[in-house]
Amino acid sequence: MAESNRRLIELNHPITAGMTTYPGMPGPAITPYLTWEDSHFHYEDGTEFSIGRIDMIANTGTYLDTPSHRYRDGYDLAGLDLAKVADVPVTLIDLTGADRAIGPDALAGTAIGGTAVLLRTDWSRHWGTETYGDTAAAPYVTADGAQHLVEAGAVLVGIDSVNIDNAASGGPRPAHSTLLAAGVPILEHLTGLDQLPAAGARLHAVPPRIEGFGTFPTRAYAVIEA
Repeated sequence: MAESNRRLIELNHPITAGMTTYPGMPGPAITPYLTWEDSHFHYEDGTEFSIGRIDMIANTGTYLDTPSHRYRDGYDLAGLDLAKVADVPVTLIDLTGADRAIGPDALAGTAIGGTAVLLRTDWSRHWGTETYGDTAAAPYVTADGAQHLVEAGAVLVGIDSVNIDNAASGGPRPAHSTLLAAGVPILEHLTGLDQLPAAGARLHAVPPRIEGFGTFPTRAYAVIEA
């Protein structure tokens, strides 16, 4: 049997206690619910367990937005079609060195229909620093850029920046609004996109099936078959 050259690429940031994902939002509190030592009172000698507890907002780490994040009548995590987030062919668009405003011109010329479009800006290199949360400098998708992605048939859109919208202003969020209105989920705070080819990878980014939630962290990863 031929040896497989299959590779799995992490596209997510690990969740750690107190971490900052988006400026102004609280980081997760990770504490023990049942410690190894306390479990000794419940089990026979030689048997021990540990159970952890985490308190966090839904927008923590690398997370997926569904339409109910933006629209009251949009589908939530429980209504998310697995076909949008499991084993989806990837189109990687390399935008390193491009203008921070990602419009149709930067996206044109690439066939993206039926794929998860991942936008590589390399802003993730600033993760864990104040620069990462600088919304006045971070790359984002314009209103026209989002409309182009919808019309071109993107199944999902992901970005390795602090927000897919220009969050420097308190105004509307056209990228979120346009994509989610079309039923296209959004992956934010990706990383590792420099390890992906322009095409040929497959994305897996399945969040828990939670009713009433529009957003939740996911261990996004890509599969590459050489």
